[in-house]
Amino acid sequence: MALKITVDPDAAEPPFEQIRARIAERARSGELPVGYKLPTVRGFAEELGLAANTVAKAYRALEADGVIETRGRHGSFVAAPGDTAAREAAAAAAAFAERAQRLGLDREAARAAAEEALRAVYG
Repeated sequence: MALKITVDPDAAEPPFEQIRARIAERARSGELPVGYKLPTVRGFAEELGLAANTVAKAYRALEADGVIETRGRHGSFVAAPGDTAAREAAAAAAAFAERAQRLGLDREAARAAAEEALRAVYG
């Protein structure tokens, strides 16, 4: 199975974000199965007509989100879903709660700030 992605140079989203979003969507839907080996950064960049750093930035973001894992010289692979994302979300929530408390917000003000941020992102 070849990874076919198109990048729209006229889109509002930068190319790295288009790559990140499309791979993440396909991995989460199961279209790209766990263990699927992604193309090399250089090879994929060449195929897309982009700089290698653009694809590398997308891969780094995907790895930070737990969508893919890099196994050194063996390449990058679609990671098992769930665990990494849940851990990352819990860590981000804990960091937010600690920061809100340090800023002197009470529980309700912190909750309101979090709800507003969620509305801004999720609608």
